[in-house]
Amino acid sequence: MIGRLRGIVVHQAPPWVVLEVQGVGYELEVPLGTFARLPAEEVPVCFLTHLVVREDAHLLYGFLDEDERQAFRQLLKISGVGPRLALAVLSGLSVSALGQAVERQEVDLLTRIPGIGKKTAQRLLLELKEKLVVPSLSEVSPPPTGGAALQVELAQALSGLGYHDREIQWALKQLPAGDLTLEQGIRQTLGWLARRET
Repeated sequence: MIGRLRGIVVHQAPPWVVLEVQGVGYELEVPLGTFARLPAEEVPVCFLTHLVVREDAHLLYGFLDEDERQAFRQLLKISGVGPRLALAVLSGLSVSALGQAVERQEVDLLTRIPGIGKKTAQRLLLELKEKLVVPSLSEVSPPPTGGAALQVELAQALSGLGYHDREIQWALKQLPAGDLTLEQGIRQTLGWLARRET
């Protein structure tokens, strides 16, 4: 089992990153919010990993913190939930937001995630109740970033993911007023851009 990899991200193609570790490039599939949290180029980063072995492939999933990996593993224990669906949940919701949704049994929140219908959402919420351990918000939420600084950071992040200036400007105009963290901003803009392309 490969549990941890430390190296430099040499390629990004959401939801994939290629992490170079001592000359070997590992393909990791990661939640979309991870792209906003990656360090600058050439800065080493550590991914906690989960290996899935199939007849036709060995697939690595990467996470920047243990809470996210544990949430992923809890989702995999639910009947009918595979790695792709578990990753989609964590791409659409942070661990803390998922924990709140489970606590409040917010079916509508989960049905906004592509691939999750009402019945699946109800089953996920029921089976995750009392199983999903979520740290307090103060432990997982970085301080909010406001105004122009957030816009610049978001534009750089979206540009790094291959979006064009026109798409980036459109997405930035959709942002609600008020303070958002960079991670919240990237999740929202990626969601809008994905829906716009369909």
